[in-house]
Amino acid sequence: MTAARSAGTNRKRRAGASGVRRRLAPYVFVLPFVAIFLAFSVYPLFYTARLSFTNWRGTGAAEWVGWENYTYLLTSPAFWSSLGNSATLWLLIIPAQLVLGVLVAVLLNSATLKLRGLYRVGFIVPFVTPLVAVAQIWVVLFDRDYGAVNALLGLVGLPDVGWLTTSAWAKPTLALLFLWKTTGFIVIILLSGLQSINGSIYEAAAIDGASKPRQLWSITVPLLRRTIMFAVVLQTLAVFQMFAEPFVVTQGGPYNSTTTAGYYLYNHITRADLGTGAANSFLLVILVMVLSLMFVRMLRAKD
Repeated sequence: MTAARSAGTNRKRRAGASGVRRRLAPYVFVLPFVAIFLAFSVYPLFYTARLSFTNWRGTGAAEWVGWENYTYLLTSPAFWSSLGNSATLWLLIIPAQLVLGVLVAVLLNSATLKLRGLYRVGFIVPFVTPLVAVAQIWVVLFDRDYGAVNALLGLVGLPDVGWLTTSAWAKPTLALLFLWKTTGFIVIILLSGLQSINGSIYEAAAIDGASKPRQLWSITVPLLRRTIMFAVVLQTLAVFQMFAEPFVVTQGGPYNSTTTAGYYLYNHITRADLGTGAANSFLLVILVMVLSLMFVRMLRAKD
């Protein structure tokens, strides 16, 4: 009797221990992610927030200055000019990229297109190519004196253009680089959205006499609305964080016409003005967050 009672007690203990392990298992599995997230995301965020209220040059004690860094930035013409440059690049890039992305995605989704896999790989190759290498190629192609683009213009009797040395052409040249580099990624995103659309919808539209352009405008675009908005948010973040393109291609010139918001933030770091740089980064976070919320609100309003 005693042995049976002892065996039953042991089974209960094992069952209890097993139940505790099952309850703890999910927390153990997510613990590495939580630790990494706290160490490399949450802590730097709060540290940067505190740093934005100080005057710190990277060494010594940080001097508390309150809202002085934010006041300086919000009254600085250079800060607003950098935001204006980024906004102009956004206008040059996003509408063109969405139109081009939708058209290319529709073509790649066509069942009659041969070698679709090869074309898809071709469009994603620029995105996975190192940005610095692409930017260096852009410098060579668009050089005013020795670039291939001006050489082609000369063959048809057109004058040379200062693609990287004039304010009028520097932004479009950077926008073209960004389009070539990232449009393939947007095509892949839109293509995944296209493949989730039921093909019977197009069959019904064709029976009703809808042409291909009509199907594109009345079926494809509305059903891709969420995917398109997701792409817009992603690219808005990328455009306002743009740094490597102006850093390698134009160094922010000519006359600061390509000093983007991301490049202007870098200038604070090179001057060891880390307090102002932290404040600048927080202002950019707030701006991008507001823009993203606006896009989400627009999407919900249409729903």
